[in-house]
Amino acid sequence: MRMGVMIGLAGLALPMPALAQNAAVEAPIAAFANSFNKGDIPGARATHETLVTITDEVAPYHWAGPGAFDAWLAALGADSAAKGVTDESVTIGKATRTLVSGAQAYVIVPAVYRFKQKGVAMSETAQFTFVLHQEGTRWKIRGWTWTGPDATPVK
Repeated sequence: MRMGVMIGLAGLALPMPALAQNAAVEAPIAAFANSFNKGDIPGARATHETLVTITDEVAPYHWAGPGAFDAWLAALGADSAAKGVTDESVTIGKATRTLVSGAQAYVIVPAVYRFKQKGVAMSETAQFTFVLHQEGTRWKIRGWTWTGPDATPVK
């Protein structure tokens, strides 16, 4: 009996390093969303590598390489202005999948994009899929994709 309890407790201890590792990997994703929501563009940019790849629902839909983050942000701003979009925010949920292999990681998080379009509250439920790379002790976003249906009015 005592051996069974000790084996069971040892088994509970095994996931802890993975949980800590996942928290470290997922930290830049949360920081990106929080910075974006505060309008802290330097903070949001700092969570990304210089050579980042972004795929989003805003034309031209794909950005890669140096300056990709700023080019995406400019496209998002132009699209928002053209469509009368204001009060943008993104809420991310708990990761539904986190894979880590050495200094590389793949993370999927559910997300909700909320905004007003010409004064009408809108909501878009989607998924963010991230690829991250460890630089020293810090993880940075190497690329991400936004995937989801069209936004709908909030009822």
